[in-house]
Amino acid sequence: MASETGVQREIPGRQEVLELVRGCLADILEVSPESIAEGASFDDLGADSLALIELVESLEKDLGAQFTGFRVEDEDLEDLKTVRDAVDYVVAKLGGTP
Repeated sequence: MASETGVQREIPGRQEVLELVRGCLADILEVSPESIAEGASFDDLGADSLALIELVESLEKDLGAQFTGFRVEDEDLEDLKTVRDAVDYVVAKLGGTP
């Protein structure tokens, strides 16, 4: 039986990516995922640059195991200002549709 590590899977839908981002942020910020609105800015959520780095690392860990080579580019970090930005970025990076 083949290992699940590094195996290409079906690309998650936008809602699934939103739930992943919310879950990661909730763990980092120690809040309920339901309290994180898609339109919320990271500043509004109290997420500093360290929290954003943790979010990126968490997403890369979770998605990198499923989608070989998934990575958030350092130069793209400054463009991620809201939860929606992060979701749109991940969906686009995975080749999904918004």
